Amino acid sequence: MRRTAAALLVAALAASCTSAPGSEAPAPNAAASPSTAPGSTDAATDAPVADPESEPVRMRFAGRVTEIPAAVRREMRGTTWKPGCPVPLSDLRLLRFNHWGFDGVVKRGPMVVHEDVADDVLWAFRQLFDARFPIRRVALAREFVPEEFEPRISSRRSVTAAFNCRTVVTPLGPGESFSQHAYGLAIDINPVQNPFVLADGFVRNRMARPYVDRSRDLPGMIRDGDGVVRSFEAIGWSWGGRWNGGKDYMHFSRTGR
Repeated sequence: MRRTAAALLVAALAASCTSAPGSEAPAPNAAASPSTAPGSTDAATDAPVADPESEPVRMRFAGRVTEIPAAVRREMRGTTWKPGCPVPLSDLRLLRFNHWGFDGVVKRGPMVVHEDVADDVLWAFRQLFDARFPIRRVALAREFVPEEFEPRISSRRSVTAAFNCRTVVTPLGPGESFSQHAYGLAIDINPVQNPFVLADGFVRNRMARPYVDRSRDLPGMIRDGDGVVRSFEAIGWSWGGRWNGGKDYMHFSRTGR
C-alpha cells in the first residue's frame, strides 16, 4: 500500500511542480541499497562531514546513507549524544543529500536519523527536491542546553535537522520526557518559516512572526496537504501542524509525537 501511495504522490508532484532532470525517485524501502540507488554514487568514508557549502553538488538529486563516521561520532559525543540517550550511536545513520536553497541554488547537507527510517527519509527529501521545495539549510543539530533556554529570541537561523538527544521543547521551555528527536525519529524543517505556535498565538522566535498566518504563501512554508506533508505521509510520518492546541509546523515524526 505504501508503494501505491508513493506512486500516486510522485505523479501528483510531477504534474504540479518542475522536476529536476534525471531524478526519478525509488519507492520507500526500495530494494536497492543506498550505495547502489540512483544518485547514490558517493562511496562511504570515515572523513568528517564537510561544510555543505564546500561540497560539490549536482543539478539533480543525489543522496546517500552511511554509518556515522568516526569524526562525526566524536563531534556528537557529549553534545547531541550523551550516555543515557535512548538510542546508541550504532543505531544512527548519516544522510547527505542535495536540496534546493532559498536562492534557487542546489546545496548539500548532512542529517542524522535512526537506521530504521534512513532510506525512507532520504526518499522523502528526494520528493521535496523534485518539487523544488526550498530549504534554508540542512545541518547537524546543535547541543540543547536547558539552562540557556530563553523564552524570547530573535534568530534568523533556520536549520533543518533531525537527531538531537534532548527532551521535548515547546515555546515555553523544555519538558522532562525525551523528544522523538532523541530517537532519530523526528525532523524539523525550516523552523523560522514553520514555527511552533501555541494555542494563544505565542511564538518564541520574533523572526517567525511573519509566518504565523498560515494562509500566506511564502518560500519555505509548509501547509496542510502540500507536497511536503504528502511526502512524509507516504512514508508513514505525521505532521505537527495537525496537532490539537499548539501547532508545531516544522515538525515531522514517525510516531506522531
